[in-house]
Amino acid sequence: MSSLSANRSNLTIVYQDIAALNPRKSNPRTHSKKQIDQIARAITQFGFTNPVLIDDANGIIAGHGRVAAAKLVGMSQVPTVRLGDERSRDPRLCHRR
Repeated sequence: MSSLSANRSNLTIVYQDIAALNPRKSNPRTHSKKQIDQIARAITQFGFTNPVLIDDANGIIAGHGRVAAAKLVGMSQVPTVRLGDERSRDPRLCHRR
């Protein structure tokens, strides 16, 4: 067993109402209309393949563009993974690019 395995917790995907999610005001990533349209086409073609990461207050950690695209295609719910406050304090550690 690797040290990574010892620190893993079980993650659960839960479908949440989009209206219940809170976008971060200080979201460092912004998306153009063209990018949102591209994400929307991908969701339509392939489905929602990457859940939105949220904290305990339903704050979006990662997935602002996916949520905007989901709204565009008429979805009322999106798949989410709750990381909790402890793991979401520094979003850069949760979702590096």
